[in-house]
Amino acid sequence: MAKLYFKYGAMGSSKSAQALITKFNYEELGMSVWLIKPSVDTRDGAETVHSRIGLECRARVITPEQDVAEEYRRAGRHDVIIADEAQFFTPEQVEQLRELVDEEELPVLCFGLRTDFLTHFFPGARRLMELADSITEIKTVCACGRKATVNARL
Repeated sequence: MAKLYFKYGAMGSSKSAQALITKFNYEELGMSVWLIKPSVDTRDGAETVHSRIGLECRARVITPEQDVAEEYRRAGRHDVIIADEAQFFTPEQVEQLRELVDEEELPVLCFGLRTDFLTHFFPGARRLMELADSITEIKTVCACGRKATVNARL
């Protein structure tokens, strides 16, 4: 049974690295991965998922106006979808990812932040928390040595 996964963590918790490692693991098994990211994430280049440890890969960019399910069907059959920076997808796009899980029996793994620096949910992350079959926190350490939970904007 396919599931919608949401793996979230604070900034610096290796979410993008985990997404790219997961992609590698699927591909090593001969499976086809559709790697996607929202268009608002241009930090490392519009079409690049990049991790701080140096891993990077080209991804399909999804704009807020696009229907993710339609774009998937245009892209051709894949065995899994991996979405980086998933907090920036619209709630409707998260519902479209859920549709792909249910209708195509396709696992969808979303990596991203849960909240902003003020601890307000990103709309896409809120919808992922509501719809995901599995929610996992990717933990990281604060400069003080304790678990990091949010970033401070100074």
